[in-house]
Amino acid sequence: MSEWEPEEVVITKPRPWGKFLLVGLLAVACAGGVWFFRERLMNANPSRPVVVAEQVRSEVTSSGDSLEIVVSWQFTDSAGAPQPDSARLEVGLEGSNPSVVILPARQRSDTLWIGAPPAGETAMGHSCVSGVHGSRLSGESCTPWQFVRPAAGTPPSTPARGDSTNKKAAARPTPAAKAPTVLRLVVRPSGRQVDPDIDGKCAKWQRGNPGLAVWLRVNETAVPECTGPNGKPTVAQFCAFAVLQDGARVKTENSTNNPYCEELYQAWVRERFT
Repeated sequence: MSEWEPEEVVITKPRPWGKFLLVGLLAVACAGGVWFFRERLMNANPSRPVVVAEQVRSEVTSSGDSLEIVVSWQFTDSAGAPQPDSARLEVGLEGSNPSVVILPARQRSDTLWIGAPPAGETAMGHSCVSGVHGSRLSGESCTPWQFVRPAAGTPPSTPARGDSTNKKAAARPTPAAKAPTVLRLVVRPSGRQVDPDIDGKCAKWQRGNPGLAVWLRVNETAVPECTGPNGKPTVAQFCAFAVLQDGARVKTENSTNNPYCEELYQAWVRERFT
């Protein structure tokens, strides 16, 4: 019987280049993932220049129970900046939902209407414009504005009988101790746009110039310190007139010796006879 001999077992070692191939594939996959997420982040937060809305201005006037707001703006023309696909306009009052419209990119003004404030209150609002690039907004610019509607309540001062439009009634003798009875007060203008006094510049100017008027043209233009972001004065002039019991129309003492109030008074008198 022959002697048994164990079989020779040969163990083959893996070649070293296989490990290197696996490590290389993993490195390529990691680099691809980093590049993919970097592109996504850069697209979400682009660093390239964008077109910015500028010179946003609001012209606010009353129209019945509404405010008519004409907003104008410009877009910067930066070299290399992509032009917006459209423009987003937002107009709103403080504490309420704004009105928003999307407009063609070439449009530079539009008109919106919102509810007017009650008499004796001030509407504080804003107008904002931004460029629309696909689904993103860029370059938004906002400008605040205000609109004042004065209240015609109790007489602010004694009516000036000498300014009555009813000459016969004014000539009638009346007891010296009895003041004329006021049936109704009228305030002109009935409403006015007033710009916010940003940083209190106008108030500071008035304190430093107590003997000077802020007006260059009443209710139209004022000194630079009292002119707001929409180019409107930050103060307003209102005049009070009264209708007496005998039908006479008169100015109040606070509205006498004032050329602006005299002009409004004469216009109010003509309304009665036309």
